[in-house]
Amino acid sequence: MTGEHLKQLVAMVKPGYRIASGQATDSPYPRGSIEMQTPYFKERGLDLKNYYRGTLNLSISPHHFSIKMPDYNFKNVAWAEGFPAEDFLFVKCSIVYKNNSYRSYVYYPDPTTKIGHFQDGSTIEIISEYIEGINSGDQVTLILDLEKIDIL
Repeated sequence: MTGEHLKQLVAMVKPGYRIASGQATDSPYPRGSIEMQTPYFKERGLDLKNYYRGTLNLSISPHHFSIKMPDYNFKNVAWAEGFPAEDFLFVKCSIVYKNNSYRSYVYYPDPTTKIGHFQDGSTIEIISEYIEGINSGDQVTLILDLEKIDIL
């Protein structure tokens, strides 16, 4: 990512629900929601084969965010049998961790179509290339394009 509209934001990794990765013991999606959703995203033009099959939850508190212009906007994705379809927005971004940069996307299941496991407004869910050794409590630098996402 390059450009004059980039914003670097320090963020902290926080624990998630572990639904996206399939690591939650009470998950209705034993393979993880990201693993199950990936083929549907690929059909619509977003290939996540080189990305980790889970999300990083990043706190940008006290800031909040709003997506203005997603790179991908998938409507009515029926990815899990027996559950209603959902809408998903993705915005390209980067994460810098221990001086290494990782290609990433803001992953935003639209709350108006999402079933449960909601995030607060200062938590950004990220799908990223695999980041070795990253843990809750670690700080990262999140690089966002301010033409696509507002930081409030």
